[in-house]
Amino acid sequence: MATNRGRRRNLLLFLLAALLILVLTAGGCGWRQQEGLPEENGSKEGEGEQSAAGDDDMVRVTLYFADEQAENLVAEEREVEEDRLPAAIVEELIKGSETGLGRTIPEGTRVLSVEVKEGVAYVDFSREFKDNHWGGSAGELMTVYSVVNSLARLEEVDKVQFLLEGEVQEELLGHMYYGEPIEPDWDLVEEYRE
Repeated sequence: MATNRGRRRNLLLFLLAALLILVLTAGGCGWRQQEGLPEENGSKEGEGEQSAAGDDDMVRVTLYFADEQAENLVAEEREVEEDRLPAAIVEELIKGSETGLGRTIPEGTRVLSVEVKEGVAYVDFSREFKDNHWGGSAGELMTVYSVVNSLARLEEVDKVQFLLEGEVQEELLGHMYYGEPIEPDWDLVEEYRE
């Protein structure tokens, strides 16, 4: 009878240990997929949640830069600081591509702030965003959707409101209306075109 109690106790300890391992493993994996967004293969229009990288303080994000003809956006992955994620994404866009893709934000531009409220990322740029832009409707399109699409991959961002020195402008670069938040355009992303 003592042997049966010992076996039961060992079985119970084994089951508790297995349960603990299962809970710790499932809770620590960190993967989340926003409802309605595709997995990493981009199965739905190019959207997808930014996913965690190996380092606890860093997260892997997808940024969008212009192709050679400035007709499409091309994805480039990078690791940024997780605790200041939206601002870090915009700052990385300002730095430019690491793989030779076209610049989308003018040199000298500073991001003054990025704040997300109710699905809208309010991105406040310095005056250089407008003053140093190279112009043209294609250039403006690449600039706007580089920012919007990169930020819209975050679960909490649906649209982006552009600000210049703290103010909403109806016109910034000459060809688009900026008076309201702008939704992403996944059709511009090269990797997801059919």
